[in-house]
Amino acid sequence: MSTEPAGGRVAVITGASSGIGEATARALAADGHRLALLARRADRVAALAQELTAGGATAIAVPGDVTDRDTMLAAAERVAGELGGADILVNNAGQMLLAPFSSDQVEETRRMVETNLLGAMTATEVFLDQLRDGGGDLVNISSVAGRRARAGASVYNATKWGLNGWSEAMRQELQPGVRVIVIEPGAVRTELTDHITHTASKEASEKMYAENAISAQDVAEVIAFAVSRPPGVSLNEILIRPSGQVL
Repeated sequence: MSTEPAGGRVAVITGASSGIGEATARALAADGHRLALLARRADRVAALAQELTAGGATAIAVPGDVTDRDTMLAAAERVAGELGGADILVNNAGQMLLAPFSSDQVEETRRMVETNLLGAMTATEVFLDQLRDGGGDLVNISSVAGRRARAGASVYNATKWGLNGWSEAMRQELQPGVRVIVIEPGAVRTELTDHITHTASKEASEKMYAENAISAQDVAEVIAFAVSRPPGVSLNEILIRPSGQVL
């Protein structure tokens, strides 16, 4: 990893419009990083970029969808042109559409695989050359669901277990020039549960999150710490649970 230039390293954050992505943007901005905020909800990332810029940070809003390679290629070109290239990529975009496995969930199954797993791969592919220029950090937001499977979460489990396996292989491929950091949160208060369509799964998740969840800022602070380590130190896998979470 190279020495940080004046103005801080450049961090690209996918899924930056809310939750862990938004909190990570705030944490990295506070540490002096320059930011490219990428999400499908253009209005949300534009407002966040404007807020951070007004506070003295450098931040650009980059509307994009990690499942659309063409928009991701355009995003990478824009980051290279406006910020000089990415030093940190935070693959945060994801969906948690919990439900028992059945034909009723075919579309949601495809959406989770395309976003959680293939989306992270696509974002990494298009930004990889930038990360390699002088060294960088690839941060993949996985989940405790990438370690423990449970009924009603099979596809979500599959995407996160897949992300963990891919991350470990990438760690071996990219070392020592690019650090690969996997963050595995447990229950975090975000919008993830809002999008669950299976009624029983939604109710169970909301109950568990209401009783026992940490904040997105808690996770963001860990990410900021991990990417701030000296070049010879790599925090490859970090599991973060609420103190009272059993599984």
